[in-house]
Amino acid sequence: MSPAGLVEGKAGIVTGAAGGIGRASARCLAGEGASVVVTDLESRRPAGEETVRLITEDGGRAVFVPGDVTREADQRRLVEQCVSAFGALDFAHNNAGVDLQATVEGTSVEDWDHVLDVNLKGVWLGMKHQIAQMRRHGGGSIINTASLGGLMAIPRLAAYIASKHAVIGISRAAALEAADAGIRVNALCPSTTRTPMLAELDPERVREIVRPHAIKRLCEPHEVAEAVAWLASDRSSLVTGVAFKADLGLGAGVAG
Repeated sequence: MSPAGLVEGKAGIVTGAAGGIGRASARCLAGEGASVVVTDLESRRPAGEETVRLITEDGGRAVFVPGDVTREADQRRLVEQCVSAFGALDFAHNNAGVDLQATVEGTSVEDWDHVLDVNLKGVWLGMKHQIAQMRRHGGGSIINTASLGGLMAIPRLAAYIASKHAVIGISRAAALEAADAGIRVNALCPSTTRTPMLAELDPERVREIVRPHAIKRLCEPHEVAEAVAWLASDRSSLVTGVAFKADLGLGAGVAG
């Protein structure tokens, strides 16, 4: 008999799952035995349905539900759809996010609002409805994608840095508020990861970002996904309210 997966029999939501870390997370969770609601914008439906296809071809269970994380009605519907499709909401990976290469003085009001809406408001709205459901049914685990940029500043990413610092803060607040209901909340802080966002950067900019790492490379989405699966599982039962680093050693100090 093969061993049970990390999240065998559990069900949950992964936002921003049409690609990058979200797709890798959804596939990893499904591979570890979970049923997954894959969600992304309606405009990303083909890519979201591709994530579902990859999961089902590997024998997993998943459905695509379109949604905009900045809309409360959509966040409420995602929770309802997960419970309707799979009978429970045991975990949520609030991963949807956007990047913006701009300094403090070079950021427009419109761009600032967009980054904070997706990266922070989207996490808050998700947790608002996920925690309510988990309180009704005995607990769960929430993993919010922050960034190593939530723990330190990186030049020319002002709005992004602000949003990710705030994701860590609200994750800690929620962890304290929801602990009595058996709900754990953590912020995942990967270093620069090979996602579609990265393709927009100049190669020299990528080398500049990687240079301080102890391990001289980028994170891969599937590696970050392994941390998500562990945090969603009962094996991380002592872990809540932390900024969980997956950072190639950068947090230890600046390497030469």
